[in-house]
Amino acid sequence: MNSEIRRTLEAVRAGSLSVDEALLQIKEQPFVDIGYAKVDLHRKVRQGAAEVIYGAGKTPEQIVGILNVLQEQGAGTILVTRLSSEAADFVQKYHALDYHKGARIGILGPLPSPDGLGNIVIATGGTSDIPVAEEAALTAEALGNRVVRLYDVGVSGIHRTLAHMDEIMNATVIVAVAGMEGALPSVIGGLADCPVIAVPTSVGYGASFQGLAALLSMLNSCASGVSVVNIDNGFGAGYLASMINHVAAKGEEKL
Repeated sequence: MNSEIRRTLEAVRAGSLSVDEALLQIKEQPFVDIGYAKVDLHRKVRQGAAEVIYGAGKTPEQIVGILNVLQEQGAGTILVTRLSSEAADFVQKYHALDYHKGARIGILGPLPSPDGLGNIVIATGGTSDIPVAEEAALTAEALGNRVVRLYDVGVSGIHRTLAHMDEIMNATVIVAVAGMEGALPSVIGGLADCPVIAVPTSVGYGASFQGLAALLSMLNSCASGVSVVNIDNGFGAGYLASMINHVAAKGEEKL
């Protein structure tokens, strides 16, 4: 059951919320139409996380308008992805946005306390993959997860990966970010006993084809338990990792 609905029902059981008040919370307007966007207010009820704003292609004014609606409706921590520095400067005139330039991600509101079951490990093949990895890591943290970062542990120096076996074996889910030939997820997939989410990056020389070579390598991984998101999609990997981590937590709650 969705955590937001669970909290509402528990509040009714505890007597801190009336049945009518709970019904009103669940039946509130599902979205707000502000002309250029229909802001989804029930996203958190359905999926456990508020709507995430994709910044690319939106004007700074549009981003501010969407943030205004989400904040007014008590969305809590709000993510803005693929946000340019120029747009972030504009948004910060109206909101206390924490902007991470390398990851091109903005976070409005405090990071929540981790409530996932375990750790999400974010590993990169090289330093050049860190911007995409940070997009994944910050997304996961904003969704209430403990994140362990293992950066620059690629296969050109496999001892660097093997030096972190404790973190790898204790992870609930691992996000492996790599460009070039994209071999890191297969290596980690052969070592770990948890799901591995592979993220190809557009890092590499000419024949890498802006990440296509890494994408195809990851799709053809012989390691079991490896899934693949799109090129440079750190957000998608971080969100999926959070869902896996919280599915496990939900199972713990039912015991």
